[in-house]
Amino acid sequence: MPASAEAELRRLLDIMVALRDPQAGCPWDREQTFETIAPYTIEEAYEVADAITRRDFVALPDELGDLLFQVVYHAQMAAEAGRFGFAEVAASIADKMVRRHPHVFGEAAARSAGAQSLAWEEQKRHERAARAETGTLAGIPVALPALTRAHKLTARAARVGFDWPDAAAVLDKLDEETTELRAELAGADKARLADEVGDMLFVLANLARKLDLDPEACLRAANQKFARRFGAVEASLAAEGRSPAEATLAEMEAAWQAEKLRERSDPGSTA
Repeated sequence: MPASAEAELRRLLDIMVALRDPQAGCPWDREQTFETIAPYTIEEAYEVADAITRRDFVALPDELGDLLFQVVYHAQMAAEAGRFGFAEVAASIADKMVRRHPHVFGEAAARSAGAQSLAWEEQKRHERAARAETGTLAGIPVALPALTRAHKLTARAARVGFDWPDAAAVLDKLDEETTELRAELAGADKARLADEVGDMLFVLANLARKLDLDPEACLRAANQKFARRFGAVEASLAAEGRSPAEATLAEMEAAWQAEKLRERSDPGSTA
């Protein structure tokens, strides 16, 4: 019979206390700070997303456990500093969910998914105001992945009418940014090139938003597709006893196109 969630959470919290014990704990764990642990927290969140993308539900509990451990880690360090503990973390999110779902936990009328999204954003606006965060773009974390932050910045601006009318207009803007980037290629000024490439990426994030797509998810899928197809190129060359370094660009491109054609004729093979 599996142990209860409460018992396992208590066990995890006790393990964290032991790891950070000043005398008997792990030297590495005792040395960590919020700043040194934060990158691991981000990494674990991406590993959860990766398991979900791969639909690896065998690995997902382990990845979710790694992410939960990060929350426990931060809470323990905060408790040691007398700031807050895990109970405050859990209470904070529980209170927030109750507050943002009055149609479930209160007297508000039932809502559609669309209406709930609007009400959720309105509640978040009130919460930002209570924290004295002013401005349309207030509260969007700077540390978000850049494409995600671009998506959120423009979505927030769109709520007050600062937006392109449709995806076609965004494509026109992309054409404009492409022209500006081409004009900078001859000069090869790194700062100006970086600025123009940044503008293009920002516009692409806007385009994804206008098409109701997640730009990070789009790019993750493109990364996976590239890795898959390049792996097929390597396998094709290996069957001939060669490596990519021993092949010409034309040969690798031919193998790439062959894999691309194979995928299109058998879409299920890329699932």
